[in-house]
Order: sequence, then C-alpha cells, then structure tokens
Amino acid sequence: MTLLHWAVLSPFIAAILIPFLYKYLKRIHTGWFVLILPLALFIYFLSFIPETSSGNVVLNNLDWVPSLGINFNVYIDGLSLLFALLITGIGTLVVLYSIYYLSKQKEKLNNFYVYLLMFMGAMLGVVLSDNLIVIYVFWEVTSIASSLLISYWYTREKSIYGAQKSMYITVFGGLSMLAGFSLLYVIAGTFSIRELIANADLIMASSLFIPAMILVLLGAFTKSAQFPFHIWLPDAMEAPTPVSAYLHSATMVKAGIYLVARLTGVFGGAPEWFWIITIAGLITLIWGSISAVRQKDLKGILAYSTVSQLGLIMSLLGAGSAAFYFQDGDSPLYMTAILAAVFHLINHATFKGSLFMAAGIIDHETGTRDIRKLGGLMTIMPVTATISLIGLASMAGLPPFNGFLSKELFLTGMLSVTEYGIFNLEAIGFIIPIIAFIASVFTFLYCILMFYKTFMGKFDISKLKVKHVHEAPIGMLISPIILAVLVVLFGLFPNLLAYSIIEPAMAAIAPGILSPGEFFDVHITHWHGFSAELFMTLGIIVLGVLLFITFRKWENTAFYRGEQDLFNYAYDYGYDGLIKGSQWLTRIQMTGRLRDYFIYMCTFIMLIMGYTMYRYNLPLIQNLDLSPIPVYTWFVILVFLGSILTIPFLNNRIAIIITTGVSGFLVALLFVLFRAPDLALTQLLIETVSVVLFMLVFYHLPKLKKVKTPPKMKTIKLIISIGFGLMITLGSLSAFSMGQEANYESISEYYTENSKEKAGGYNIVNVILVDFRGLDTMLEVLVVSLAVLTVVSLIRLRFKGGEDV
Repeated sequence: MTLLHWAVLSPFIAAILIPFLYKYLKRIHTGWFVLILPLALFIYFLSFIPETSSGNVVLNNLDWVPSLGINFNVYIDGLSLLFALLITGIGTLVVLYSIYYLSKQKEKLNNFYVYLLMFMGAMLGVVLSDNLIVIYVFWEVTSIASSLLISYWYTREKSIYGAQKSMYITVFGGLSMLAGFSLLYVIAGTFSIRELIANADLIMASSLFIPAMILVLLGAFTKSAQFPFHIWLPDAMEAPTPVSAYLHSATMVKAGIYLVARLTGVFGGAPEWFWIITIAGLITLIWGSISAVRQKDLKGILAYSTVSQLGLIMSLLGAGSAAFYFQDGDSPLYMTAILAAVFHLINHATFKGSLFMAAGIIDHETGTRDIRKLGGLMTIMPVTATISLIGLASMAGLPPFNGFLSKELFLTGMLSVTEYGIFNLEAIGFIIPIIAFIASVFTFLYCILMFYKTFMGKFDISKLKVKHVHEAPIGMLISPIILAVLVVLFGLFPNLLAYSIIEPAMAAIAPGILSPGEFFDVHITHWHGFSAELFMTLGIIVLGVLLFITFRKWENTAFYRGEQDLFNYAYDYGYDGLIKGSQWLTRIQMTGRLRDYFIYMCTFIMLIMGYTMYRYNLPLIQNLDLSPIPVYTWFVILVFLGSILTIPFLNNRIAIIITTGVSGFLVALLFVLFRAPDLALTQLLIETVSVVLFMLVFYHLPKLKKVKTPPKMKTIKLIISIGFGLMITLGSLSAFSMGQEANYESISEYYTENSKEKAGGYNIVNVILVDFRGLDTMLEVLVVSLAVLTVVSLIRLRFKGGEDV
C-alpha cells in the first residue's frame, strides 16, 4: 500500500483509536487530537497541486479482488484533488469549531468524532477511488456515517426522524447507482472509471446506455438532494451545527456533484444526459430558493439554500456536458458553464460553511434559531454579524465577494445555452435563463430576510430563554472568520485559484477535449462591460429589494406561513404505507409454524428452478452413462426410503428421533459406498450431535398433540413434497447429463484440474470450501459469530435482569 492509500484509510484508523484516547485522556477535549489528522491530510494533499496543475495524474494501484475486476486504485487529478482539499480543509475548520461548540462535560465526544472520522474517510474514498465498486462501498459508508451524525442527539425524536429519512433516500439511490455500475460493467467489461471514459463511444452505442445513466443519476440526485429527493436535507439539520457545516455545505451533498462531474466523460454529449441534469438542477434551484424564503429557522433557511445552490451547480454541469458534443476546447460556451460549476463549488463551501457556523453561534448564545424571536443582534454580536453579512452577500451574488463572480458566470452559462444550436435548444432554450433569473431573485430575497430578521431591528431579550446574550468566544469564531476571509480573498483575487485548482478540475471533468499540452483559458474578472449578465444582476437586486420592502404585505399569506415542504407529505404517507404493507406481509409470512416456513421456501425454490428449466430448455436427460449399482447399495437405499416414509406415520417422539437418526446414518453409509469419506464423516458427526441434542432436550419438549389438518392443506403439502423432490431429481439428472455432453464443460473437471495448482490441495471438497468458496465460508462464519454474540448478549441481559448498559 502506498502513502495515498494510507491517507484514505487514516481517518478509519483514527476512529478506532478515539475511544481509547477518550477513555484515558478525559481532561483534554478529544477534538484537539482529532484536529491533527485533517490538518496533516490537507497539507499532504496541497503537495499534489504542482503535479495536477501541470496536467499530470497520480495513480496508485492496489489489487483487492482482481478476479472480479475490483481493485482499490487511488487516483488524483484536478477534480479529485479539489474535493480532497475541501474535505480535509473544511474538515479541519469544522473540528476546530466543534472543540468550542461541543462541551466535553455534556456530550459523548467519542461517538461524535468516531462518526465524523468515518465520514471523512468515506468521502476521501469516494473522490479518490478509480474503481466503481470501491466507490460504492465508500458511498454507502457516507450514508451510514451521516445518519449516525444526524442522530447524534438520539434522544430527540426529530434527530431520529431526520437520520432515518436521509438513510432511506440515500441508500435507495446508492442501490440504484450500484445497478447502474453493474450495467456499465456489462457494457464495457470494467469497473475502472478511466477505462470507462476511454470506452465512452462503446457505452453510448449500447442499448443499456439509458438505463445505466438513469440508475447512476438516481444515486447522484439522492445524495446531492436534487428535486424531488431534496426532502432529507432540511431534516438533517437536527444534527449538531458542526455536522451541518461539514456534511451539508462541503462534503456529503457534494458527493453527487462529484459523481456527475466525474462521469461526464462517460455520458457527456448525450442529449438525455444534458436535459435530465440541466432540468433537474434548474427545478431544484428554483424550488429550493422559494422554499428557503418560507423558513423561519436559521438552519432551515440554510438547508433549503443548500438545496438551491446544489441545483445551480448541477444545472451548470448539465449545460457544460455539451463539451463532448462540440469536441472543441476553445469554445467559450460550454466551458463557461464548467468553469462556473467548479468555481461556485469552491465558493459555496466557503460562504455556506461560515454561515452554518454563524447560525450555530447564534443558537449557542441565544438558545434559539427562530428568526421571529431574534433581531437586533448587530450591536451585541458584531463579529458574528460581520461573518453573516459577508456570507449572505456572497450567496446573494453581490460584489466584491466570490459568490458574485460565480453567479455572473452562472448567468453567462445559462444565457449561452440558447446559442449551442443543439438538442432543440433554439426552440425551448430561452426558458433556462428565465428560471435562473427567477431563482436568483428569491436567493437575494432570503439572504436579505435572514440578515435583517437576525441582526437588524430591536433586540428583545424576553423572547429568548437565556438571560444574557454576548459574542461567542474567540475559539468558536476562528473557523468562520477564516472562511469569511476566503470569501473576500477569492472575491478580490479570483485568479489565485485559476490554474492551480480550477483549470485542472475543468480538464478532469472534460477529459479528451484538449490536446496534450493545452489548457483551458481561465480568467475571472469583476467587470465584463454592460452585458446581459450585468443587467440581469441589476434586475435581481431591484426585484429582490422590492419584495423585501413589500414583505409586510405578504408575510401573512399562506405561502409564507407554510414551512413544510409539500413532498414531505408524500414521503410520510409513503413511509406509513410501507410500514403497514410490511406488517401485513409479515403477518402472512411469520405464522410461528415451521410447516408454513417450509412451504414458502420450497415453493420459492420450485418457482426459481422451474423458470430456469423453462428458460434453458431443461431437463436434458439423455445419454446417462451410469455405473451399475450393486445389490447391497439397493438394499441400503430401500431401507433409507423405508425410514423416510415411516416418519410421517409415527406419533411417538422417541420413535421419530430414532428413525430420523437412522435415515441420517444411512445417508452417511451411502457416502461411504460412493467413496466420499469426508462427507460421510461430516454426516456422522452432524447426525450424532443432532440425536444427542434431541435426547438432551427431550424432557423439556411439549407433548405431541394430534392436530387435525384440513384436506386442502394435506393436498398442498403433497403437491409441494412431490414437486420439490421431482425438481431436485430432474435438476441433478440434468446436471449429470450436461456434464457428459461435449458442448458443456463439467465443473467437477475444473475443480479436479485446478485444486492442486491454484489452491494447493488434493481434497477437492476442502479446497472448494476454503478457497474457491472462501468468501461464502467467511460470511457463514460471520453469521455464526453474530449469532454467538447475540446469545451471549441475551444471557447477560437475563443475568442482569434488565437492560444491558
């Protein structure tokens, strides 16, 4: 393993160590130890900037399951480096902020930092992995870790609700994404992103292209809270503010953005990709901005603003995907959209991170986030007010802050869409800049409302639960101040990042567009002359101010009073329906009768085998070259059948146990006769243990009761018994017959030929269990281990007479 692999895995290693540090070093806040790791990783990733800015790529390979094409290959180019720097850089500031935000006396800090480090490592794995399956593994870890962080205050009902909602929606998307990855493998025969990009023409020509694309986008849209999957993100605000600042401004919600940007090289250029992403992004943009205006909670406003801003970035990536249609690196049209997407990705992390931290400070010092109870905090909390003013002005798109520059680029990109001359944009493309303009007006409005309602007006201490309000301690202010400084710095000097961060990321999003040695022209300025974008900005400000001035006229309308997102009702009704449906299905299945469980299992197996036989024209019972069966073997078989047929007619439990044991020992004898001593030994051990156990518990078993079985149930049992036996017999004979055909390769011959060479063993059965089916055996051991742990836990619980705490 290389240092880059260790960089990805180091947060997980640190997460394992945190409980020990927390236990033995209680006098020191655990965050001080955690802070070292993201800071070190941030510095480490900074060292790759010269490499990526030169157009080079760093690739370190590590075989994991090479037979399945699954390898832990880490891959750093401009795009992955940008995200790695955001994950570790913002992560450092969040950990520093959390040290002062979370009390070591009141909070379970070991849990918090374990979850946070898990999430950080998973995000690094997502953005640095080249293999789709490895990405999926880390992707799902982000869902698990984020749910744990959201439910950190697990005694609150809303925290549990938010965690469950985020888990259900993002895991649904993750499973859909896995199906899409599988289809890509079927098409191209590889899980490597680099190889998929190289085979983009082959993928686009496949009939599976559209299904694969839609399934992958489901994963991206659910993770990045795109409409209508956005409903989980506002409820995730029940997490501690450091979590909100990290997960929902710079990391988790950006995972879907990363996936779309990374796979643009695979799907880009297709009209379906362009339209789905652009329309989904624009709808998310306008829906999020309108919903943010209706919120009264500071973090609620920021949550919907995040939804809106994610839609903005997504729409830009959709518009920029036209790069693969034109295949012209000098065209400014689509490259403006990609430039705006990358630049706003950075800007959003800075201003939204500072705003979340400022909201947390206000909540921490005043005891509320309700803007109806706040007001007049400008003179009491001047530093927090300044941080909020900078962040909100940037998000609203006002100069000279960085948000103004990326917003201007966004408007340019949306206006340029109408000039593409592709995908029927000349007919309906005019709608795109209109939606962008309306959404920007509402963005300006919720920014000015949030600042005015919080910091302006009259301060009324009677509305608050606390007796004294003051500015936050300097330790809690350091992180948001740093982010606010970056907002100003990137606004005044935007080209600081032009060719070190932004241009390499653009080149990674659009691979193959430029010739070797060429670079995209990245030059960001405040003044572009009297352009359409400038007049749109002026219109946004004027309309936003008018709506703010007339606020009192419409603040009592149903539009403003209603905070609940309409799609939450659909989720709640759907969730309740699923619970009721699962309860109904469970009542049908879980009857408590072993007989019914066997009926379900046997019926399912019969249906699967029956369909398989029908699908592949089985059974093929022909040319059965069978060895002659000696008379004594027939005698054993007849005795075995006799013992089996006797069991249903016995009413004495002792007789049933003995007869069942006899049938088992006769099976062992058959294994001996067929020269399978290992199987015979295993069967003897199992039967001996089973009979002994039955006899040991015999005294505690209830008496047998004669139950009258309805004729209908007897008929069902008879049909299933005969049908199941017939299926097994036909399947076995078909397998034997196919093994003797020249057209079919016998699996037994494969094991015979390869057991010694590939697994180093002569005993084929042992080799199959340990090597060829080693993963299956390992999972079986895991299941048994979990069962043992469960039994031990239940025993301890019973001994203590209550909850095992």
